Amino acid sequence: MKNKESKARHISVWTASAFVISSMIGTGVFTSLGFHLVDIQSIFPLLMLWVIGGVIALFGAISYSELAAALPRSGGEYHLLSRVIHPAVGFAGGFVSATVGFSAPAVLAAMALGKYLSAVFIELDPTMVAFFVIIFFTLLHSFSIKYGTIIQDTTTAIKIGLIIIFIIAGFSISDPQQINIFPIAGDMSLILSSGFAVSLVWVSYAYTGWNSTVYIAGEVKNPQKNIHKSLLISTGFVMILYVLLNFIFLYSTPISQMIGEVEVGYISGMKIFGSMGANIIGIGIAILLLSTVSSYIFIGPRITQVMGEDHSFLKFLAIKNNNDIPINGFILQFIISMLFIYSSSFEQVLLYAGITFIISTTATVVGVFILRKREPNLNRPYKAWGHPWTSGIFILLNIWILFYTFLEQPLESIIGLSIVLTSLGIYFFGRKF
Repeated sequence: MKNKESKARHISVWTASAFVISSMIGTGVFTSLGFHLVDIQSIFPLLMLWVIGGVIALFGAISYSELAAALPRSGGEYHLLSRVIHPAVGFAGGFVSATVGFSAPAVLAAMALGKYLSAVFIELDPTMVAFFVIIFFTLLHSFSIKYGTIIQDTTTAIKIGLIIIFIIAGFSISDPQQINIFPIAGDMSLILSSGFAVSLVWVSYAYTGWNSTVYIAGEVKNPQKNIHKSLLISTGFVMILYVLLNFIFLYSTPISQMIGEVEVGYISGMKIFGSMGANIIGIGIAILLLSTVSSYIFIGPRITQVMGEDHSFLKFLAIKNNNDIPINGFILQFIISMLFIYSSSFEQVLLYAGITFIISTTATVVGVFILRKREPNLNRPYKAWGHPWTSGIFILLNIWILFYTFLEQPLESIIGLSIVLTSLGIYFFGRKF
């Protein structure tokens, strides 16, 4: 039994951290700024978006760490919400994670990768690039944990290195923009505005992935210690990179050239490195996005596997191959990914993913309060720092974001909420079988 358990728990704290960093750093940070600039063009609020978004993610990671250390099983929100609140709520969280939560971000990263490569190699079809990238990582992670983790660690290291080079080069630009990082008149009203709250949906998406380790908790070595380490270290690290990277975008490139644009990294790269250098940056960002696609594809099937173990009408998803990998989960994820690639726009998928992610994570952090009251004597190897303030602030800020998002983006919000409600219908219907 001990040998079996040690075999199952094969992921180190560093690999777990790599998955978190890879999940977080990807599509959002290289695409969001252009959308923020439509409503906000003052430097201080723009940077505060990433600081506040980072604080939200960090407080969420602190709260998740307590739950995951006390209840160390793979499955993420599905497992935690099922255990703490109700199986129906857990099923909804798992459904959202398996569809919008992981398949959609993997597709978004693959689509962004295709766009960046096609900007350099104009003969490439971005959609076909996304298609083959999804196939490659699906096959890789379906048959090999060893090579999958090696590639994950390697691509994550390359990703961090490229971003650091980009930041350093940005600081040395010869003709920077004259920007003021300190607050000016009107900035506070912008921060309290509905546009700022809606922009935080995009930022929240960029931070999506801070909770990645809890999805593979059942495979992490010494989870009681390593889960919270991987979550806190990686989230704090990414927050610093995000603030610096967005500063460099604004420092190097006129705002007018980035408003409404998706490829802000490429546009900024043109200013920093010139046309030839921008091509190198475009290829570099494409390489960077590979680890993001890889991370989401690796983690997603672990959720559906746990759901299959708990629900008879989904038991086919619990089937593993000879390498102890949930093969049917990978097949289902691939099908969903293909549907996203060929049926939805980049902006639509991103907004749906952001809204559903906020709903799911907020419900999970509420679970910290519930579990402490219901099971005060439960063994908690890690207790959330600053609770109830950290958990409470996380919940209140997310409610504030959702409130204004529903007011400003009612159609997208209703669709995102419908995804959650649909999952509840599937749960109660499936119980009949």
